[in-house]
Amino acid sequence: MAKAITSILIGCAIDDALIPSVEEPITKYIPELKKNGFDKVTIKHLLQMTSALDFSESYSNPFGEAAGFYYGKNLKREISKLKLKGIPGQNFEYVSGNTQLLGLVLERALKGKTVTQYFQEKIWTPLEMEYDASWSIDRKKDGTEKTFCCVNARARDFAKIGRLYLNKGNWNGKQIVSEKWVKESTTIDTTDGGADFYKYQWWLPTATGDYMAEGILGQYIYVNPSENMIIVRMGKNGGDVEWSDFFRLMVKYQEK
Repeated sequence: MAKAITSILIGCAIDDALIPSVEEPITKYIPELKKNGFDKVTIKHLLQMTSALDFSESYSNPFGEAAGFYYGKNLKREISKLKLKGIPGQNFEYVSGNTQLLGLVLERALKGKTVTQYFQEKIWTPLEMEYDASWSIDRKKDGTEKTFCCVNARARDFAKIGRLYLNKGNWNGKQIVSEKWVKESTTIDTTDGGADFYKYQWWLPTATGDYMAEGILGQYIYVNPSENMIIVRMGKNGGDVEWSDFFRLMVKYQEK
């Protein structure tokens, strides 16, 4: 679910004029990737998972990029090795490397502030979260946040993130992230290779306006604006349940 949180922070950075727009080339922030041919990859390509990144999402392959990102102790070194396997903006492919690149774009835009500090400032404190949280990093000293995964928090506080989006970025009268960003993040867009079930790191399970953040071990923040419903599911695996269908059934049969 950290992917959706990373997306929210990108929206906050745009609101704060730290990032001009999603059309910015990522090499403006990660110039070391110019040598690898990333000049035409934009922030939007990363958000939409259409960057054509050559990245193995397998966590069972100890030599794959995902395993290196998850278990390695130098994410920036791993990022510097990334390559493309096609032309950006043509096809959707869900790979976590896109979100880790987004995290580095954000870190560089913050100019000295960590992603965790920005998360605390823009979301955790304003939403008056009830418990402490943490964001896993690659190493103890001067670590880099694993922005593709690993935000550790309580279900009640994840639900507040759902409520933030349910209320179009507004929290008790204060606009935390712009309504424009929330709408862009949760509206189907199939241009430039985008998928009709994914937008800006959120999953769009139907065309009815519901959306959700999804974790690899069966964690979910499900938001159904038309029914004013938020559902959080925590777990260590997804089991044999199609959770998006189950959430819609819960909404359908809720007590009116």
